[in-house]
Amino acid sequence: MPKIAVKKLDERAVLPTYGSEFSAGADLYAVADEDIVIQPGETKLVHTGLAMEIPEGYAGLIYARSGLASKRGLAPANKVGVVDADYRGEVMVALHNHSNTEQKVAPMERIAQLVVAPFLKATFETVDELSDTVRGEGGFGSTGTK
Repeated sequence: MPKIAVKKLDERAVLPTYGSEFSAGADLYAVADEDIVIQPGETKLVHTGLAMEIPEGYAGLIYARSGLASKRGLAPANKVGVVDADYRGEVMVALHNHSNTEQKVAPMERIAQLVVAPFLKATFETVDELSDTVRGEGGFGSTGTK
């Protein structure tokens, strides 16, 4: 299990926590002086008060918390945030309100989840032809709808 070095940039910040023994994502908490009001269709950057040192070969992926997204319409604006191994700034969540009503995020509320995952770095090269497959150039919906 990789260890993640975390620096508290705000004394109120809470280290990420796992909700259960088998949780893939660790909850991130909002750091704010008061409720953060997010209007319908609006995006606000929410502070976590944390900076981290993601190990080389890994990325911190910031996903929505399922309950927050499905019940209140609050989810990361960029769908999945990426914290690179060489980033040392504050981890913030761009929370977007997809609902039709004003939403409030309370100080210390769990706002997103962080999944630390390994990745493969690729080398990209230009070629004249690509190998053939059964699917070929079939795009969106080309494999059927059911």
